[in-house]
Amino acid sequence: MTVPSEQPSVQSSDTTLTLAGEFPPATRDEWRELVAGVLGKAGRLPDNRSGPVEDLLATTLAEGVTVAPLYTAEDSPPRAGAPGLAPFVRGDRPLGASPNGWDLRQQHTDPDVAATADAVLVDLENGVTSLWLVLGEGALPVDSLPVVLEKVLLDLAPIALDAGPLTGQAAEALFTLAVERHLPAPALSGTLGADPLGQLAATDADTDVAAGLRLAGELAARCATERPNLRAVTVDATAYHGAGADDAQELACSLAAGVAYLRTLTDAGLAVPDALRQLEFRYAATADQFATIAKLRAARGLWARVAAECGVTGTGAGPDAAQRQHVVSSEPMVTARDPWVNMLRGTLACFSAGVGGANAVTVLPFDAALGLPDPFSRRIARNTQSLLIAESHLARVVDPAGGSWYVEQLTDALARRAWEVFTGIERAGGLLAVLRDGSLAETLATTWAARARRLATRKEPVLGVSEYANLTERLPSRAPDTRPAPRGLLPRVRRAAPFETLRDRADGQLAAAGRRPAVFLATLGSPASHSARSGFAANLFHAGGLDTPRGGGTPEEIAAAFRAEDTPVACLCGTDQAYAEHAKPVADALRAAGATRVLLAGKPGTLPEDAVDGYVYAGCDAVEVLTGLLDELGDRA
Repeated sequence: MTVPSEQPSVQSSDTTLTLAGEFPPATRDEWRELVAGVLGKAGRLPDNRSGPVEDLLATTLAEGVTVAPLYTAEDSPPRAGAPGLAPFVRGDRPLGASPNGWDLRQQHTDPDVAATADAVLVDLENGVTSLWLVLGEGALPVDSLPVVLEKVLLDLAPIALDAGPLTGQAAEALFTLAVERHLPAPALSGTLGADPLGQLAATDADTDVAAGLRLAGELAARCATERPNLRAVTVDATAYHGAGADDAQELACSLAAGVAYLRTLTDAGLAVPDALRQLEFRYAATADQFATIAKLRAARGLWARVAAECGVTGTGAGPDAAQRQHVVSSEPMVTARDPWVNMLRGTLACFSAGVGGANAVTVLPFDAALGLPDPFSRRIARNTQSLLIAESHLARVVDPAGGSWYVEQLTDALARRAWEVFTGIERAGGLLAVLRDGSLAETLATTWAARARRLATRKEPVLGVSEYANLTERLPSRAPDTRPAPRGLLPRVRRAAPFETLRDRADGQLAAAGRRPAVFLATLGSPASHSARSGFAANLFHAGGLDTPRGGGTPEEIAAAFRAEDTPVACLCGTDQAYAEHAKPVADALRAAGATRVLLAGKPGTLPEDAVDGYVYAGCDAVEVLTGLLDELGDRA
């Protein structure tokens, strides 16, 4: 077949392929005109509009950062540099994580020494490349470290210790083990996990921070002289994420902690480049992939700015100024109900961490909120990472988000906001000061209250919990996590907690009364006409563990079906037209049949005030509604 001359091959040396070249160029003003036309037809174009039309489609994030509906080259922020060079926004390595991927790090908390010793070997034999060992009360005993690591090749597997108040003893045990095995100085790698500020914030309000800082300085000096590939300090930003911080606040707190540790280490005699090398940062990754990617890219740029302020500057700053990141799938996003969905959340978090340029990644097992993970959940956690590395080839692309105008803008905007919060903390006396005077806790509480409102109204859904709950699920049984409850200066939050508390209450009523509390759905009209609102109502009530039997037909038939279900609460479900014609007689029939509360699925004001006792609708406070219903139904049970 001969290719006609007027259709030259795109591989021809004298042909330039222009994307969308056959279309006339479009301008932003033309786009605005078209968008305005669509919004006008939808009735969403205000008569008194003063700003550009895209302002109507913009979204403001919790951090105060505005996300626009359209990004073009006109929106491109300042250049982020090249991978492997300051400011390291695009990664701390010129070739990214390729060819073998990031450090796949698995966490172990089981106090059963023999079981953990076996588990770490299974992990290392099946793709894990480093170990995160939690030691102390309710977790692994410090003196068990030689047993747990007996068959681990410490020159191949980095060790990350997490021992809280026992950091000094755990570090000494690891040093001793390395000496006993005659490991060369560079062979031992990982982190000793000193983080007295994070400990004060998250786990122990009685932490002796001064002693912890002295220990951090001593360990850092020892690592710098004896074990050059071992880091002494972990800046655990998940302590602030877990207290409800937004991404900018998480970044700001990590910078404030990092600066505090830099002061400590330089006071202990380390040069600034040596002190920088002693820090590893731990961040949370959520299922919001773009937010996580931008956060990790912004974190590296911000830390490079701190390094520059400390005199480590320029594109030749080298790896000293590059932030080393250990990224963990978010603990607050893990659910106890419908825990299998956590596999999907963990996958998205891991993807985001990999694209964002993390050095080490931990995916929490899907059953983490239920107790100690079992072999299956640990296998899924590690295979999630292995699949993204080996089959998706995610690590073979250097800074895959680079060049996206949206991601670059989001990175820049988030970094600017985080720097504002960080400098505010520094002006207030530093992280320790704002922790002790309670101002940080108050700020984070305000942030979390706003988010809790979005969760309660289901504007931020939690699948399997606040949306599409499965009342017949059988949760897997897990051994309890025996670590003491956190008692730091900051609280610990979980997105699903309010709804899971409601589910627990409903299950308790089921166990006590032999029947699940229920709301009867009185359906008006044909299935096609009522299915939208009956489906909405069922979805809402299931989130609180309430059953939703239903019945339709004439008012008399609905009342008879309601009476058979033996519940005092009913909810009318139908179209607005059906409500206007049938809601009043059906509500009267239900009350005559014993209903003490008649709700309506629709916006408040749909019917006269005395027609129904309340409304359920998109955007209502589901937690408040469900709590009230469980109070009423529980008293009856």
